[in-house]
Amino acid sequence: MRVAVLQATGLVNSAAENLRRLSSQAREARRRGADLLVTPELFVSGYAPTLVHTKDGTVHREQLAAIAREYAIGLVASTVEHEGGRHYISASFFNAEGTELTRYRKQNLFGSSEKSVFTPGADAPAIVEFHGANVALGICFDVEFPEFVRAAALAGAELLCVPTAVPLRESDSTGAQPFDTRLIPSMVVPTRALESQVYIAYANHAGPHFAGLSTIADPYGRHLSAAAADGELIVANINLNTLSQARRDTDYLSRFAPGTEANTNEGHQ
Repeated sequence: MRVAVLQATGLVNSAAENLRRLSSQAREARRRGADLLVTPELFVSGYAPTLVHTKDGTVHREQLAAIAREYAIGLVASTVEHEGGRHYISASFFNAEGTELTRYRKQNLFGSSEKSVFTPGADAPAIVEFHGANVALGICFDVEFPEFVRAAALAGAELLCVPTAVPLRESDSTGAQPFDTRLIPSMVVPTRALESQVYIAYANHAGPHFAGLSTIADPYGRHLSAAAADGELIVANINLNTLSQARRDTDYLSRFAPGTEANTNEGHQ
């Protein structure tokens, strides 16, 4: 399977323009042979939780399904979801016919703005088959927890698709920058891919306010492709033979799967 990741910054409350850009990138991804396109967190509405949470994304999901159908490409995209008076950050996976295969609600909300207006999801992501691979969804902060990625891998995921909006941190009053969030896509994401032996397709918004560095990482912890600029589309192949080899080389999953006993006497060390 060939996967594309879009790095682009959604304009807040400018859904028509964001959808136009997404449609153009879906066409380009398909031209470059991609079977699946992964897009950033809340790209259609723009990432501004306190400004966009009041509008349910049902219409946006219908428009996203139409884009997937028009270009015959799988599409992972994030929208606002309302149910029972609660608001969620969700991600949908549409197949090339525009059918929504699964929808996942973000479990690990980040920061005061998300927590003030959204409810965390309660359910683990489903595993769905697409082009011969088992795919699961996560959203942004989820992937920063090793337990989340490991649980998805143990459930059968081979590819984790992660719409993301990682902002850059402002300097404090002394001018110091306590945490460079660019470390998340550059270091944490490939580490998660390595330690849980999955592919990760991670789609972020771009600068100057977001960390960018969207990536496709393989189960050896390598960046197969990484983005630098706004509006950049990166593409890489998901090879299940490579995944199988990585799991044979270092059996992290089998050693710590539920119901098994860790064995520390064998392995590469």
